Amino acid sequence: MTVPIILASGSSTRAQMLRNAGLDFEISAPRVDEESIKSALLAEEASPRDIADALAEMKARKVSDKTPGALVIGCDQVLDFDRSLLSKPKTPEDAHAQLVALRGKRHSLLSAAVIYQDSAPLWRHVGQVRLRMRDFSDAYLSGYITRNWESIRHAVGAYKLEEEGVRLFSSIDGDYFNVLGMPLLELLNFLALRGEIES
Repeated sequence: MTVPIILASGSSTRAQMLRNAGLDFEISAPRVDEESIKSALLAEEASPRDIADALAEMKARKVSDKTPGALVIGCDQVLDFDRSLLSKPKTPEDAHAQLVALRGKRHSLLSAAVIYQDSAPLWRHVGQVRLRMRDFSDAYLSGYITRNWESIRHAVGAYKLEEEGVRLFSSIDGDYFNVLGMPLLELLNFLALRGEIES
């Protein structure tokens, strides 16, 4: 008999990915002060990969502590731009500054997933995607932010590739699911190998 699966994330995109894959799961979004954890890890000179992994683990552990037996999936995504991390924009002006900095250059998205059961880690994976933004015009950028602010304020780098944000890019190298915030194929393979989902 399979055990309950819980997604420890408030992300509607991650939940939709699991639904689309036919998974039966619950959602329990933990309260985690991501910015203070990021700041502490950056002060210790942790790599962007380690920061994504640590944040995903913290979310999984927090929910796992309260739900014995369940498989708890914690996820996080960071944007690595020249060894600095970008966060979700707080204002349209912040989004503008982020996108001007990224314009015409490469950056990476690191999407981490960690599975906990009974307060112990079972599996982890960090997927990476390398992206290059095109050299879009100031006029397009202003219109893009105005049209999409309500959506992109929830996204690191101020874009969503599944929406108009795809027009900001000239190339993408990597798995599309990692762009959306979850190493979905690796996660599903692990669950299938364990017999938690039909394979």
